[in-house]
Amino acid sequence: MLATLLPTLRELDLPLRLKLWDGKEMDIGPAPSVTLEIKDPNLVAQLAHPSLDLLGGAYVEGQIDLHGPLEEIIRIGDEITRALGDEGDSVPTREAHDKATDAEAISYHYDLSNAFYQLWLDRDMVYSCGYFETGTEDLDQAQQAKLRHLCRKLRLKPGDRLLDVGCGWGGLARFAAREYDADVFGITLSREQLKLARERVAAEGLEGQVRLELMDYRDLPQNEQFDKIVSVGMFEHVGHANLPLYCRQLASLVRPGGLVMNHGITSRYIDGRPVSHGAGEFIDRYVFPHGELPHVTEIGACISESGLEIVDVESLRLHYARTLQFWSERLEARLDEAQRMVPERALRIWRIYLAGCAYGFRRNWINLHQILASKPLPDGSHELPWSRADLYA
Repeated sequence: MLATLLPTLRELDLPLRLKLWDGKEMDIGPAPSVTLEIKDPNLVAQLAHPSLDLLGGAYVEGQIDLHGPLEEIIRIGDEITRALGDEGDSVPTREAHDKATDAEAISYHYDLSNAFYQLWLDRDMVYSCGYFETGTEDLDQAQQAKLRHLCRKLRLKPGDRLLDVGCGWGGLARFAAREYDADVFGITLSREQLKLARERVAAEGLEGQVRLELMDYRDLPQNEQFDKIVSVGMFEHVGHANLPLYCRQLASLVRPGGLVMNHGITSRYIDGRPVSHGAGEFIDRYVFPHGELPHVTEIGACISESGLEIVDVESLRLHYARTLQFWSERLEARLDEAQRMVPERALRIWRIYLAGCAYGFRRNWINLHQILASKPLPDGSHELPWSRADLYA
């Protein structure tokens, strides 16, 4: 099988070296910068028609090792799968997403280790796309700018009641309370996130303004009314089938005249099918179980059907590519520490995931949109200014 595969690989002229289970090495192209070490000979037959899911899974499970710059590893893997793989567009799934399933999926991803996430996130542990106002910012500056950008779009002001759906480690909740004097109620399904978030709220003396709870968005009390609602990096876990319910829930909890901000990853494809060449399948299997990405038109339709009016949409795709690149580089710089915090298999998942997603966002495989919506007043008016000038003042 290897004799058949090698000529095909050499036609691609990639800077790749193969190292076999018996120690033999062979250069596939000139000046190899990446070495693919095949440790399981049974994998060779599958490499005739590889996918990113196959290659990523083989690395995670220890069937192969990858040596060289991660960015080059991802690029070469993409080139190989495009040339040799079967595209076979997947039919998008529609999962039930009950409360127990969602809680288990969130715990799998976010309860890994707070210390591990601290290694490579910014100081406020904002685990979502940063905002690069000039493109020259470092990670901390970009995440502070993103929090400010969200609060400005929400026209947050002192005394506003803000609901933070999927509050994570509480970075946005604390920022909104500290910088805008808002009264914040945040919810998460991650026990580890909640523990650290509450510790940080207490450390900043914000207990009187920030309340965080372990709660599913479906259990939010319907007698509450908020001036503003923000959801960052959360609706990807809702699932296609539950998007209408999710949007109706937000619409019911914001007062007339209030604003709702949904910030999240969106699919390139209108039908929401996974990213091509197996990357989406890898993420679903190893990174975000049961995650589903709708196209911006699908979430937009659900927001509109809920009675909210979409007033602003902004794509931050390249901002997320840069954010993920920062995360990947920061993790790679601290691998020795990371190995002491999480199992080897988990570390392999995160290394491939961060570098692979940075590549995917750069290549327009997936997008990220901030969608701002208003709940119209009874006469159809709203409380927004006439222009966006205030955002950039």
